[in-house]
Amino acid sequence: MPIKSKVVTEEKDKLHPNSKHRQRYNFPELIKCTPHLSTFVRRNEFDDLSIDFKNAEAVKTLNKALLKQFYGVEHWSIPQGYLCPPIPGRADYLHYAADLLAENNKGVIPKGENVKVLDIGVGANCIYPLVGHSEYGWSFVGSDVDHLAIQSATSIVKANNLSEVISIRKQSSAKQIFTGVIDAKEKFDLTISNPPFHASLKEAGAGTNKKWNNLGKPQSGNLLNFGGKNVEIWYEGGEELFIKRMITESVDFAKQCLWFTTLVSKKDTLPACYKALKAAGALDVKTINMAQGQKASRILAWTFLSLEEQQIWR
Repeated sequence: MPIKSKVVTEEKDKLHPNSKHRQRYNFPELIKCTPHLSTFVRRNEFDDLSIDFKNAEAVKTLNKALLKQFYGVEHWSIPQGYLCPPIPGRADYLHYAADLLAENNKGVIPKGENVKVLDIGVGANCIYPLVGHSEYGWSFVGSDVDHLAIQSATSIVKANNLSEVISIRKQSSAKQIFTGVIDAKEKFDLTISNPPFHASLKEAGAGTNKKWNNLGKPQSGNLLNFGGKNVEIWYEGGEELFIKRMITESVDFAKQCLWFTTLVSKKDTLPACYKALKAAGALDVKTINMAQGQKASRILAWTFLSLEEQQIWR
């Protein structure tokens, strides 16, 4: 039985102006392109169509529908238990990063395969490269330390005939970020990263339980919405140590990347990062605030190139 619903056009708060997700999900349209989604769509307490976001399979199917409808991704799946992140937030990062690149390009967002992006921690889902190529035509290198994530991302790329513009590389050392991934003469316009922001699995579980309690949906145990393997959701020392290591290592590739960027989930992480960037000799540092619903985050960006070097990068 088809699901009927009035079209809701009210905009979501604070998403990037270029986002394709500023309106609420149009589930009837999403079901048309991915019929299996109808299995999970129900009316909620506000009489709106929605899914149970605690249901991993429902979230995965919603992502599959969004990727197909808005970004032309015909084939997408991930292994059970791997991170299945919200598409709108991933797209927002890329839109703000595109604005950053426009600053060095006379205000025009650079598009096409000549724009090369490195995704640190591409994950099994490969969402940043898929969305970034669809939106801007950029070419991507995605790296990860997890063998199954590499297999999954590679399979997604091949299934969608994107091997010429998206390549997946294995990072052999969990203690390295750029080393072993960036070749000696290789250059990137942009590096992106969504680092694991918890310091332990216990902290990750507590954070998720707090979120559901705030929403009036208390959970038991360490339920992690959207899934996530250990390497995806927590890192010893948390996001602060991860980003500080990223900053330190970025010095070795100072002239090979126009902009290094990373998401910073916790505002309290920033002071230590600013201190590390000053010590590393970054010449320009930017903090770009972004938000989706009740969740606020920010992008930390830095470059070792002078203004003149930035302007002649292309």
